Amino acid sequence: MRKLRMGMVGGGIGSFMGGVHRKASAMDGMVELVCGAFSSTLEKSRETGKSLFLPEERCYESFREMIERESELPEGERMDFVSVLTPNHLHFEPAKMALEHGFHVVCDKPMTLTVAEGETLQKLVKETGLLFALTHNYTGNVMVKQARAMVRNGDLGEIRKVQVHYLQGWMAAEPDEQAAIKPWRADPSKSGVGGSLADIGTHAENLVSYITGIKITEMAADLGRIGQGRVLDNDGNILFRMENGAKGCMSMSQIAAGEENDLAIRVYGSKGSIQWKQEDSTRLYAKWVDRPEQTFTPDGNDIYDQVRAASRVPKGHPEGYLEAFANIYRNFAAHLMAVMEGKELPDPDYPTVNDGVQGVRFIYAAVESDKKNSAWVSL
Repeated sequence: MRKLRMGMVGGGIGSFMGGVHRKASAMDGMVELVCGAFSSTLEKSRETGKSLFLPEERCYESFREMIERESELPEGERMDFVSVLTPNHLHFEPAKMALEHGFHVVCDKPMTLTVAEGETLQKLVKETGLLFALTHNYTGNVMVKQARAMVRNGDLGEIRKVQVHYLQGWMAAEPDEQAAIKPWRADPSKSGVGGSLADIGTHAENLVSYITGIKITEMAADLGRIGQGRVLDNDGNILFRMENGAKGCMSMSQIAAGEENDLAIRVYGSKGSIQWKQEDSTRLYAKWVDRPEQTFTPDGNDIYDQVRAASRVPKGHPEGYLEAFANIYRNFAAHLMAVMEGKELPDPDYPTVNDGVQGVRFIYAAVESDKKNSAWVSL
């Protein structure tokens, strides 16, 4: 056994997500960064590599050069998988090329700009048998996993209603000025057809799907574009219907003044309900038809065994964003190690290329519905 070798596309000096991915992937000692195409120029890429103590020859000018050169190295030296953490419009090509050259992939969300691109990656994964993880990191939270286990076990009974919101306020004061911090987020050619939809709405959609195991089939969206000249949405409300007949509502915003990262979900069943908030991530609240309310914590007595294994620290200690992100990498790495050893890993627990396709379909359906004055649209 050895550590898995990771190559990185994007994440150069000054990149927030670069640091997050590097910390998260290294947290469990299963993955090491061995190469990267970190920036748009060779000089910047090598500067990042130097700060990470990588050899100069493993710091590449482009993802194309990295994938081609790494594929030429002996199996005992080359990277095992590629982690893609570039702006949205630069997800598809590196992921596609990596799969075509036999490398597994970890990719930021949204997976692609278009549904057709997403389906292309989905087809490649199926044809090659390679692994593809999508970093919907909130699914890595221990109490989210407890919520999912409770739904799967039938604790809540028949799922009837879901409420989810994701509210931020970083665009509240001056939407256009704030968008200028990362101008690609306001550019449809780089961000895609969705603004907040792609940035935070996909997280909310994926959380619904992950916890309930039930797909959204139809939706009616009313999107807002707050700020002069604003093209992409930065606010919105969505009604949705689920394949089992359950109803749901979603609210997302990046102009909600005072909010920091308020992602929260409530799931109502015939026997009880659960509530989870990202800003209070180590607690899951449950209400029941026939018994007192409960509060679940990561090391509590009522936690499912597979959920307890996802927690790293004793109860009462803070555990959140980085640890949840690290759970995506840990579960992906465990699956990949099993594949490399010729073993089966039942029910690997991380978002996949299929979730990526569903996320892009969600974005396009919401935009279509909004254009039709919030008409119901099928996913």
